[in-house]
Amino acid sequence: MAITQAICNSFKKQLLEADMNFKQTGGDKFKLALYSSTATLTSTTTAFTATGQVGNSGQYTSGGGLLVNNGTSITAGVARVDFADRSFTGVTLTARGALIYNTSSDTTNASVCVLDFGADKTATSGTFTIQFPAPISTAAILRISG
Repeated sequence: MAITQAICNSFKKQLLEADMNFKQTGGDKFKLALYSSTATLTSTTTAFTATGQVGNSGQYTSGGGLLVNNGTSITAGVARVDFADRSFTGVTLTARGALIYNTSSDTTNASVCVLDFGADKTATSGTFTIQFPAPISTAAILRISG
């Protein structure tokens, strides 16, 4: 089992087919699901799966939580999207990674990217927060350049 951080291959194809809309207002809805170290998530992951997902606890339920899209921007030829940090409160869980997926896509729950936390992260009767990087050209969670 392994979680390997990557932009999903199917997402790249769906971008070219106009099946992903990151507009802040009126765009698609994206969610983030948490996974334990037993999950297998890689660039070949095509859609949300419950296999290997952390158990329901506090505010976290199967499928994860909705992400707030802070919009898109472009600077120096690098386009990017930014999501607000996502917290789940009142949880006791251990997660190794996450999957961002699109609940509005023509493909049901289409995967966008896999996040590897680098190690197990734990919250005990507390808050589990995914802090997204700054929305700058060299750090944004999703960037397109070239």
